[in-house]
Amino acid sequence: MIRVQLPRFARFDAWRAAARDLASARIPPETVTWADPDTPADLFGADPPPSPGDQPVRATQDFLQLARQVASHSDPERWSLLYAALIRAQTDRRFLDNPADPTTDRLTRLAKSVRRDIHKMHAFVRFHELPSDGPRRGFGAWFEPEHPILEAGTPFFAKRFADMDWLIATPEGTARFTGSAIAYDDPAPRPDLPDDASHGLWQTYFANIFNPARIKTQAMRSEMPMKYWKNLPETRLIPDMLADAPRRVQAMRDAGATDAPAFAPKITARLRQQPDDRPPDSLAQAQTQAARCTRCDLCHAATQTVWGKGTTDAPLMIVGEAPGDHEDLQGRPFVGPAGQLLHRTMAQANVNPDRAWLTNAVKHFRFTPRGKRRMHQTPDRPHIEQCRWWLDLERRFTAPRLTVALGATAAFALTGNRKPLTPRRGTIEPAFDQGPVLITWHPSLILRLPPDRAEAALAELRADLTRAADLTA
Repeated sequence: MIRVQLPRFARFDAWRAAARDLASARIPPETVTWADPDTPADLFGADPPPSPGDQPVRATQDFLQLARQVASHSDPERWSLLYAALIRAQTDRRFLDNPADPTTDRLTRLAKSVRRDIHKMHAFVRFHELPSDGPRRGFGAWFEPEHPILEAGTPFFAKRFADMDWLIATPEGTARFTGSAIAYDDPAPRPDLPDDASHGLWQTYFANIFNPARIKTQAMRSEMPMKYWKNLPETRLIPDMLADAPRRVQAMRDAGATDAPAFAPKITARLRQQPDDRPPDSLAQAQTQAARCTRCDLCHAATQTVWGKGTTDAPLMIVGEAPGDHEDLQGRPFVGPAGQLLHRTMAQANVNPDRAWLTNAVKHFRFTPRGKRRMHQTPDRPHIEQCRWWLDLERRFTAPRLTVALGATAAFALTGNRKPLTPRRGTIEPAFDQGPVLITWHPSLILRLPPDRAEAALAELRADLTRAADLTA
């Protein structure tokens, strides 16, 4: 029987070198004993490893990666299993591609267990600050992994905490980092680590992210096994937090809203509807279908689709950007501050509202929550292009002789032209359907301008609407 003695650290590299020499001589796996530092001596003696043979030894990168992970498992048969797999791979290189193969299955499960243990180490190591005489702060931790993963798990900490000195002690040994390479030492008694003031901050954080309404103790113990609890400062809080959870949940219920918002029924009713993409036969049917529109993601947050309003055979169509907060709640276009300014300017320009169809390029409200307010956001190009389906239907069924585009979004939706609006204001451009489009300012822009500039822009809007009234008289 051949005995191969492996070191405590750098053991995978030592196994790889010895396994390559043995495999080159095609030594059968059953004649080799692999010994860790703590493996008892063979009572009947053992032969030293033979000289390397002349047979080629090949191993894929996938096999070597798997073997490196398995090498950190605590299974005493892992070395024999890996050597047997290496010998088999010399004649059957594809057996590792078969997950149903017993050897492949066992190796895969061992590697998975090691990866999970390394993940636990990265999550559950808790450092204590140690006294330090140098410019770098020093920290220490004690951890009890399931497998001998000290070498495999500590490079993570060297990258994460490169600006401090640290040691991590385990029953397997101790890893020390002082700014360059990690040094590994033999096992030592558990160090006496001082209390760390930062643990109080960590406990405060843990207590504040605890949600008493989502307690799943079985899942918690699965992700944070109780064997780790004795070394985690936050676990001391868990019994009291679990005991207080029913009271906190009831307090959350008592403090919660009792009445749904006024617009909630509209949203619920819309969600129960199914979209209908069949070509409509009338403007009324198009409006009904638009109420169920899911062509873009704006439908999920908006209260409802805001359809156009006015006379169906009107010679003038006025197109804005998108509904605002007021329009979204009321379901009608141009009822907010910008809409009120538009209606006053239309009256000054002698635009008869009974001879106009008012609508928007985008039919759903896009917003960003800010406290209790919903702040308007300009629709993106995909929103405009998806919603052009509804705008085209409105134009087909109303057949306006002239369309006024309020702002850059409406101008792009109607003409496809994204050039700056300033040189285009007051000009007429062809729409996709070749109908004339008069470009002008959006009232919401005027409301955001300084008083002197707002006055000039309002005069230009009034002049453009006056021209529109004359062209459609």
